[in-house]
Amino acid sequence: MMRLGAAFIALCMVIIAGSVAAVLYLAAGLTMIEAAVVALAVLTALAIYNTASTRVRDRSDVGEQIADLSRGTADLARQVGELGRRVITVEAASQALNDRTAITVEPLAAELQELGGLLNRLAETVAAHETKLAEMAKMAVQAPPAPVQPASGAVAPPPVAAPATTAPPAPDNAVAIEAFEAIDAVGPAPQKALSGPLKGMKDSEILPLLRSAIEASRIDLYLQPIVSLPQRKVRYYEAEARLRMEDGTALAPEEFLSFAESGGLMPRIDNLMLFRCVQVVRRLTARNREIGLFCNVSGSTLLDPEFFPQLTDFMQANRALAPSLVLEFTQKTLRAMGPLEHESLGAFTDLGFRFSLDHLTDLRLEPRELAERGFRFVKVPGSLLLNRVGPATDIHPADFSDLLGRFGIDLIAENIESEGMVVDLLDYDVRFGQGALFSPPRPVRADALQGLGEPAAARAAPEASSPPVANVEPTSSAQPAAEPTPAEARPRAEGRVSVLGQIARSMTRRASPG
Repeated sequence: MMRLGAAFIALCMVIIAGSVAAVLYLAAGLTMIEAAVVALAVLTALAIYNTASTRVRDRSDVGEQIADLSRGTADLARQVGELGRRVITVEAASQALNDRTAITVEPLAAELQELGGLLNRLAETVAAHETKLAEMAKMAVQAPPAPVQPASGAVAPPPVAAPATTAPPAPDNAVAIEAFEAIDAVGPAPQKALSGPLKGMKDSEILPLLRSAIEASRIDLYLQPIVSLPQRKVRYYEAEARLRMEDGTALAPEEFLSFAESGGLMPRIDNLMLFRCVQVVRRLTARNREIGLFCNVSGSTLLDPEFFPQLTDFMQANRALAPSLVLEFTQKTLRAMGPLEHESLGAFTDLGFRFSLDHLTDLRLEPRELAERGFRFVKVPGSLLLNRVGPATDIHPADFSDLLGRFGIDLIAENIESEGMVVDLLDYDVRFGQGALFSPPRPVRADALQGLGEPAAARAAPEASSPPVANVEPTSSAQPAAEPTPAEARPRAEGRVSVLGQIARSMTRRASPG
């Protein structure tokens, strides 16, 4: 546009100069040369005038732009100064807050450190007293007191017959109390089963016995609590199956699982156990939505063409319990899984169920792969985690919990049997623990599993096929297994205190001399 305007002005100046020359030549009588000189002078004058006027106009425009730029620069400088003052104010406030936080946290950190030392010393003292009490009990059993001779002329009282079955002593910690008051269907800790009841028998003799027990539904459900550390609050239970023979002898899982696997009986056991676990989960979640249940599943169940479809339909119907029911597989089963087993796991994962890995023999795991397959828990024996048994691994056990936590997997230390082991595991940042130290596995009453949805009177009737211990309340071995009345429940509710208070009183009582 500027070039067109300049060309138009130049054309106009040439026309004007030519017009002046023509007028002078035609009207004034000047020669052509004189008229051309005058026209050239007029053209030069017009060009000088145009140049001067253009420069004056450009100078005024540039002056206005410089003034606008100066005003913008001044506004920007003012805003930068205001921002600088605000940054200085924020830094001062942040520094003051950091100083106040440091002043507040330092005494608390010192108190926590001192409390940790006191707890360590208390744990050592309690462990020492437990050892002394065990030695005293052993000495008392080995050397019973001599009977007291009656005085002359006095008649000796008749001997008192010992009861057929004695109730086990109540646990001396608040963990077991809280664990088995969470579900009133759990009996006291059972007496230790006879070691090796199948010893000396052939496989051809063992499999019919196991098959007969399964067909007669002589499968008892045992629960063992999984507690949070260091609070020792019950967060989960692990379900355990035990077979009862015709003579009442209970077979622990390690005694019959290998025979059941080889005989193809595990799918039937798993289906029955999952059905009972669902019943227990319903009962647990009715009281506490935060408590869950671990249920063991065999790898052969995932491949069984008869039972697995039924199991899938059953889990589909109970997918609302998925947040509270965890399916557990052994490390050996996981490593032996093929494409079909992984497809079966994927079916459970699609329903929202989570998995747990237990019976670890080493720490060679791929946490990312486990998390992608739906595993949210890994259970490691405390002795393996503390490098007391097992092969060496590439990762230090102290970093194992942090490694799993990066992928959303919680570490559970199992087979904990002493307070010293708990103290060592806390240094490894272990959040959950399980073992005989907190509570042994306890049986669930048969009427609690079969009486869901029935009136209390029907649930109070004991089953003929259930073991006697399964009909005993955990709080009292002399009371029948019936629902407590409101008058009985009120003192029980008023007598409950916080878990930490019970633990402190129990540990203080056990640590006190005499």
